[in-house]
Amino acid sequence: MRLRAGIVALSVAAATIGGAAAWASTVVTQGPQPARNQAATAEARSHAPARSSRSTPRPGATASPVIEVTSAPSGVKAKGAMLADADTGQLLWGRDVGTARPIASVTKVMTALLVLESGNLGREIAVPAAADSYAWKNGGESAGLHPGDVLTAQELLAALLLPSGADAAYTLANAYGPGFNAFIARMNATAAQLGMTDTHFTSPDGLPYPTETSTYSTPTDLLTLGLVAMRYPAFRSIVDLRFYQLPKGPGHHAYWWDNTDHLIGSYQGAVGIKDGYTDDAGHCLLFEATRNGRTLIGVVLDSPATGTAAGAQDAGRMLNWGFGLRRTG
Repeated sequence: MRLRAGIVALSVAAATIGGAAAWASTVVTQGPQPARNQAATAEARSHAPARSSRSTPRPGATASPVIEVTSAPSGVKAKGAMLADADTGQLLWGRDVGTARPIASVTKVMTALLVLESGNLGREIAVPAAADSYAWKNGGESAGLHPGDVLTAQELLAALLLPSGADAAYTLANAYGPGFNAFIARMNATAAQLGMTDTHFTSPDGLPYPTETSTYSTPTDLLTLGLVAMRYPAFRSIVDLRFYQLPKGPGHHAYWWDNTDHLIGSYQGAVGIKDGYTDDAGHCLLFEATRNGRTLIGVVLDSPATGTAAGAQDAGRMLNWGFGLRRTG
């Protein structure tokens, strides 16, 4: 898959803030989101993201940081973490940002990106008979897809990203590889194109096979992925939903999918992105939030399993701290 010129330019800068490598990006995001029942409009927008008023300095710019960082967030228990200003690319805080760890269902953001980049979100796809058994056999979450149901790619993205359906990941991978193994190869090729040099995928869902740690990434690489994915209005219009209701229609059952991301609906300004959990990965969360004109993007990897919302709790602590920092200009 080739990303169109002008979609994204990302690099690691030489500056260091708080002991972690700072990076800058020229990524910008689209504002208004299409309604989730306007699949054709979402598809047209998703294939060629438009620029908005959000802009950032180019990598290597000498402008001073616009946010004054004089402390660090307290109480964050994640082993790997990173928080940045999504508009300027300024790194605010990080912990082990270059250490690779298993990422569980955060993997599904890359799966969604490949579907978005392929376009035609109105494409109709039949759920294969093996999708349900795949999720069950590997201990994955399920969107409850019925074999033989015909859903659009847009609807399957909702099944992938909200209830974190491994059955949806299997269905999309087989349709867009085409074939499961071809899709995994495309995931790794795309990671390489994006400069995600410490990332490797062995599944479209992050399930722990062939080993618990065979799919892995770093906070730095995941923020790169998050910035790219959040440029797509069709993606943004899904990941900030608390639930998605699909009425019964020709060729498919009715579905109701709740968002497993505990930050959505509980943290003011949260707009995504994706959570995940396995025993080895711990609680993981790639997140973005906007308050008072400031947008922060971050990630936590391996938050201890103190409860189902452990990742969101760490993210909330980081965001509270980040939104409390003073602008210098």
